[in-house]
Amino acid sequence: MSEGDFQVRGGGDQVGLRAYNKRMILDLIRQAGALPKAEIARHTGLSAQAVSVIVNTLLKEGLVRKEKKVRGKVGQPHTPIALNARGVLSLGVKIGRRSLELMLVDFHGQAVQYRQFPYPAPRQVEVTALLRRELAGLLDGLEETLRGRIVGVGVAMPGQLSAWTDVMGLDPSELADWDKVDIAATIAELTGLPVEVHNDATAACAAEMTLGGALTFSSALYIYVGTFVGGGVVIDGRLFEGTRRNAGAIGSIPVAAPDGHLEQLIRQGSLFRLTDEVRKAGVSGDAMIADLVRDPRAAEAFAQWRRSAAPPIAQAIAAAISIIDFEGVVIDAMLHGEEVETFVADVRAALTGIDLTGTSPLEIRRGNVGPRARVCGAAILPLIRQFSPDQNLLVKKTAA
Repeated sequence: MSEGDFQVRGGGDQVGLRAYNKRMILDLIRQAGALPKAEIARHTGLSAQAVSVIVNTLLKEGLVRKEKKVRGKVGQPHTPIALNARGVLSLGVKIGRRSLELMLVDFHGQAVQYRQFPYPAPRQVEVTALLRRELAGLLDGLEETLRGRIVGVGVAMPGQLSAWTDVMGLDPSELADWDKVDIAATIAELTGLPVEVHNDATAACAAEMTLGGALTFSSALYIYVGTFVGGGVVIDGRLFEGTRRNAGAIGSIPVAAPDGHLEQLIRQGSLFRLTDEVRKAGVSGDAMIADLVRDPRAAEAFAQWRRSAAPPIAQAIAAAISIIDFEGVVIDAMLHGEEVETFVADVRAALTGIDLTGTSPLEIRRGNVGPRARVCGAAILPLIRQFSPDQNLLVKKTAA
């Protein structure tokens, strides 16, 4: 691939071309790790001179750094170029039905700061006040140089936070004011930064694509089992959010309830049911469900939840693969890895009892990010938008 090839993709003007090539080099180093200039030139198809000029610019901007020289048995020593982890920061905000989460990540997507604030119900006035106070506290506590390196804020929240109030034991009027709030404008006012809002399960999918390692399929259905279950969609190696950023809303798929009538998957395959049963078993406290479920007293409640939640999630998978020819399914949850693995095995077993004639074989994997997936994905997406050559999130590749 020649430098001219990239000029067509990056735009005909020289400014656009240079910006594109900078993003291309940054994305290569992010995915492949530290590389010498010669290897960067080989992978990108740019000339050695062009790579040298761009890398020197990135060094001056503090986006990359030089590592120690490597002396091989053959040839000249070389100096690997790596991302400067603290050269760029991004902030993630997750507004959920049971908690607010804030995460500041570095250029690698690794957490620099993380804060979680549980609440019994997501009442708008209370959550917004909490957000204002804690977001200001996080930002005010940063060194000025670090705060100046934050490039944006990603927000992960349910598409309809005001819906399904009966499941949470609330009157519809208690959450109706969420429909009138512009949360992006509120956070932009608080931070002075660009803000983008994503469906929370889609954000979790982004975290798995970037950091988790399980989502390597060209086309995949991603399922995140949180307080309410949701999903994400990958098509042709790209995270597909839909025109209204609500693609993969599998929680709304009708599935068979135990009495035979149809209910939405949210009512059958979500963790709110497990939370209720765990507390009935005498396990209480401010800890999140991932920790509560590990109490020995919660063992039977967890087993019962798995038996009831796995079949409807398997039904939803069967419905989804009959519409889109997904190569695989990745399931993660607001649980620790061992519990997620156990549940995924239950879903696999449930799927064997469904007639899948006419659909293609698929693989079901456990996701690797876990309870922080949604806020982590929210934080990562602004980095992708600003520093990737393709503004869409792509399935992570290893440089050849």
